[in-house]
Amino acid sequence: MSLGQGAGLNGYLPFAANDAWRQNISGASVDGNSDGYISYIGGSHLYANFGAGLYDGSPIGIPFTVVSGAPLTNINYTDYGDQSDPGPMPIPTSTPVEGGDDRHTLVLDRDNCWLYELGGATPQGDGTWNAAVGVVWDLLNVNARPYRWTSTDAAGLPIFPGLVRYDEVAAGHVDHAIRITLQRSRQAFVPPATHWAPNNSSPNAAPMGMRMRLKADFDISSYPPQAKVILTALKNYGAIMADNGSNMFMIGAPDDRWNNDDLSSLKQVPASAFEVIAMPTVYTSANVPSGPAPNITSFTADKTTVASGQAVTLSWAADNASYYVISPEIGPVRGNSVTVHPTQTTTYTVYATNQFDRSTQTITINVQ
Repeated sequence: MSLGQGAGLNGYLPFAANDAWRQNISGASVDGNSDGYISYIGGSHLYANFGAGLYDGSPIGIPFTVVSGAPLTNINYTDYGDQSDPGPMPIPTSTPVEGGDDRHTLVLDRDNCWLYELGGATPQGDGTWNAAVGVVWDLLNVNARPYRWTSTDAAGLPIFPGLVRYDEVAAGHVDHAIRITLQRSRQAFVPPATHWAPNNSSPNAAPMGMRMRLKADFDISSYPPQAKVILTALKNYGAIMADNGSNMFMIGAPDDRWNNDDLSSLKQVPASAFEVIAMPTVYTSANVPSGPAPNITSFTADKTTVASGQAVTLSWAADNASYYVISPEIGPVRGNSVTVHPTQTTTYTVYATNQFDRSTQTITINVQ
């Protein structure tokens, strides 16, 4: 990946090849209630909620930044700390923030292949961030988060893999599903979503995670180049309902190379040109899976009393953990050990998370 705001990924696709975002669903079966879902959306048309230039003084879309060697900073959670991943995170306070109320901040760590996403983010004068919610995503694997937990999207999904980016459209193909919002949703979700934010009780209101596909026979031959690439992706990979919002709003990354006239042509595509693909189990409050949290069987250090700055190896073991975070000083890790260099007496916490819950255990390293 290149570095900087809106950097090109040079063909890199986040997450594993079998991840839901990367699945070509052009041949998937149509859901039995597709007509009901689409009819309930109403007479809306597709809309590219991203582009070139500014709107109300902010770039149009959700910005992302690729970093290398960025210093770690602490995140102070104001709303959903119990469903957020603890810091530290490599998010400089100069990182661009989405305009409007949602204030998303997305950072990809090129060196370690982690994606960090904050919602309701505001940089602080001391180098830290305040945020309503924050999540770390493993760009190389699937790190399952607990059912019913939110993320920076109401569906509990990552935002970045569903963004429409200029570099991929310029390359002539978008090889992933696209993030989309709908006005009405019910108390239900479909994997890979993990969370709902209901504002409607109709059985025809979308569950979070519902996937729509542009019909194969919809004629895109007359659309301009950038729009045509996006429409092709909607036929092959579809759109995933990720949040409540304006109907049929696709989200992308801002870039001054977008042709706003090209993108505006997408408004000609009606919701009726889409179909809902067959959904796996739809989870409601009656059938959300439950199970045990990870069982942390050990959390140890090779030494517990050291001089300032001396290296200490922390090691841990757990059953049924999807991913780990070590706080403070480290952040997300792969494997079962890490080296820290405390300069003062510090209590370290290992956070082990799976699809059902999170477990923690602490150890204190005394600095003399």
